[in-house]
Amino acid sequence: MKCGIWGRGLRKAVSDWYNGQDALSLAALVTGCKQREGWSHKDVLRLSHTKPTDEAIALISKYVAKGWKEVQVAYGDKENPEEVVKVLSYLDVVEKVKHSCDETEVINLIEEHKLEREQLLTAHLKSKFVWRALLKEMPLESVLRILGKMTAKKVLQPGASETQALCERIQNEAALKKAKMHPFSILWASERYKQGQGYRGKTKWATDGSILKALDVAFYKSFLNVQPVGKSFVVAVDVSTSLSSVVPGTAISDAVAAALITMVFARTEPDTHVLAYSEGALVPCSISADMTLAQTTNELVKIPGGSTDCTLPIAWATENGKAVDVFVILTNSPLWTLTASPVASLKKHRQKTGSPSKLVMCGLTSIGHTTADSEDRGVLSICGFDLGAFCVIRNLAQDLI
Repeated sequence: MKCGIWGRGLRKAVSDWYNGQDALSLAALVTGCKQREGWSHKDVLRLSHTKPTDEAIALISKYVAKGWKEVQVAYGDKENPEEVVKVLSYLDVVEKVKHSCDETEVINLIEEHKLEREQLLTAHLKSKFVWRALLKEMPLESVLRILGKMTAKKVLQPGASETQALCERIQNEAALKKAKMHPFSILWASERYKQGQGYRGKTKWATDGSILKALDVAFYKSFLNVQPVGKSFVVAVDVSTSLSSVVPGTAISDAVAAALITMVFARTEPDTHVLAYSEGALVPCSISADMTLAQTTNELVKIPGGSTDCTLPIAWATENGKAVDVFVILTNSPLWTLTASPVASLKKHRQKTGSPSKLVMCGLTSIGHTTADSEDRGVLSICGFDLGAFCVIRNLAQDLI
């Protein structure tokens, strides 16, 4: 591992993070998420020279570095503080489930101590009853990722009480808010589930209508979780070429992705204009906050197009005297027929309106383009699209990046 980056600042930040955690939550974390990308908690604690600030964190650090047997020797015969006793009890359960071959015992431990699947053995996960116990407390985002797998394994069956309970949870507003579910995440899970098979491997399943209905309800409720930025936006969709291709890494078509992006802004930002554009043609779209995803998609794809000219939305705002904070221009093609430079058009708009406008050029299926001006901090290129892209656009609009 390349460890040269571990300067004083990083060591302090990592140490503060470990010491700032609730002891039981940290115990669950180190036993559930043991390593990622070749890095373990043992590596990180060693490189950061973390010095625990209380005895419970010191116990967890010893467990990570030395293992359970060393912890038993060090704490087994001592009179420990209450918090240390709780952590010891939890770690004892985690170690106990590792050596249990009794399905009933494993299920009881999962339900009593809210154990996660990463804390179990592979052999445990062959039981659909163990999976049903896990699903009760599994984070909602994790549940959505494995819906297909659970359907294929008959853990979730049409009309079963477990399926009904899960559907109620998926569309529960409080659960969606607690999990901070974004519409993009739910749509991605829904479109993947509709496929009836995984991207890789041979796993296939027959989709359950009740699950699809619950995902649809959850999709529209999750818009309440999107916090408005409070800026003026122009969201322009390129209709010059086919929008039937798929956004890389998802099962979502360009048309649906573009519709979702416009819906997020139209539903959360009061000052939003949605435009459809191509070469020499630009049409304002009547996208309202109460429209469904299907209605929004149809509104976009019904507009005929020619070649692409991504400068038109900026020119439209400039000519109509609309001061725009952020232009979000969507296309599925990295190649454009330009009547002028997008950056030049943006600078002209800034000069005329006096607004420090910003530009986000997003090629939904692009693997790279060079429209953005690297010298202009208000111009950004995005290749492809995922949930992280929403965060980047939000941070750009708020001058956080």
